[in-house]
Amino acid sequence: MEGTIQKKATLWEKTALEKIQSDVIKPFVPEFHGVVQAEGQAFLQMQDLLANFDDPSVMDIKMGVRTYLADELMKAKAKAELRPDLYEKMVKINESAPTDEENEAKAITKPRYMQWRETISTTAEHGYRIEAIKLPNESPHIKPFKMLKNPRVVGQWLNRFSYGNKHIQAKMIERLHSLRAALEESLFFRQHEIIGSSLLFVCDTTGSACVWMIDFGKTTVAKEEMPDPRNRGDGYLFGLDNLISVWESI
Repeated sequence: MEGTIQKKATLWEKTALEKIQSDVIKPFVPEFHGVVQAEGQAFLQMQDLLANFDDPSVMDIKMGVRTYLADELMKAKAKAELRPDLYEKMVKINESAPTDEENEAKAITKPRYMQWRETISTTAEHGYRIEAIKLPNESPHIKPFKMLKNPRVVGQWLNRFSYGNKHIQAKMIERLHSLRAALEESLFFRQHEIIGSSLLFVCDTTGSACVWMIDFGKTTVAKEEMPDPRNRGDGYLFGLDNLISVWESI
């Protein structure tokens, strides 16, 4: 279908997208056109968010104070074996991060890596982190954000992403405030824990700009409905408020 993309289907994401179709946050999520089969595999057919932009800037911001499910951490702790590969990943990001014992073993456990990973960026403290930015005629920027903890520097990147264009920035801020208001009213949001989901920001030099919620592969039904979404354990609104503040500061 023209103007759509296909993404490999998972049960959790398919279920989330189906539920969102009758929820107030539907306008903030890519249009969902159901499941299609190709070469024996199921794919989600969704709106191509870049289709109406001209050589755009694209930015992925991961939301929440953690990007792993509680069950993932529990399972990792149950199999807490030393992993040389995760030690190498840690050292590649920050060679001073391992303890003396970890340096001697040249290995760390997966729970150690999972929890450490969230503390070295803005995730744990501010509830969001830039995953990647793709600017026109440039390779994707990823590495600068792995240890970015300063919201002021985040603001500098947001300004660069949006070409320093106040009109684009105002559009993004308005859209984020509208999203926040919808989340406050959303039954889906109160009933689900949204982990590892991103906000996808897109803009181009013509002044077109928008942002959508994407990636619901780790969205699960909450153990109990959260009457006040501001008290969520995943920190989604906390991160959104902080992110709005950064946009408003540039």
